[in-house]
Amino acid sequence: MAIRIIRKIDDEVLRKKSKIVDKVDGRINTLLDDMAETMYHAEGVGLAAPQIGILRRAVVIDVGEGIIKLVNPEIIESSGEQTEVEGCLSIPNVRGEVIRPLNVTVKALNEKGEEIEIKAAGLLAIALCHEIDHLDGVLFVDKVTKLVE
Repeated sequence: MAIRIIRKIDDEVLRKKSKIVDKVDGRINTLLDDMAETMYHAEGVGLAAPQIGILRRAVVIDVGEGIIKLVNPEIIESSGEQTEVEGCLSIPNVRGEVIRPLNVTVKALNEKGEEIEIKAAGLLAIALCHEIDHLDGVLFVDKVTKLVE
């Protein structure tokens, strides 16, 4: 495993759409492991592949309940609404209120290449939405309703 450099807001890679992962193999698992190590080192709760310069649809998340590694995640259902303060490892020292769904259902592949479905609420729902946005070149600051000091 290796700690990768986290790209910052001025890096154009963060604004590009990530490509579908065709096959979950050793390379993808190494990528997921490196992303997890990088996220923990930076004391984050989520990291998307574009944040380390890789335009592939892969994310890692840990909101305190253990690591979740997802390949090709997509939100297939959402409901409700919550407004919380978010930050981002790619945009240091900026925090703001963002409106997100209260509940989401995400379909993805796990690190074994198996299709899984995650039903999430609260912080996990926020983290899933935030990281999946990264895969489409969308940053949380694009959705901020109010900056927070």
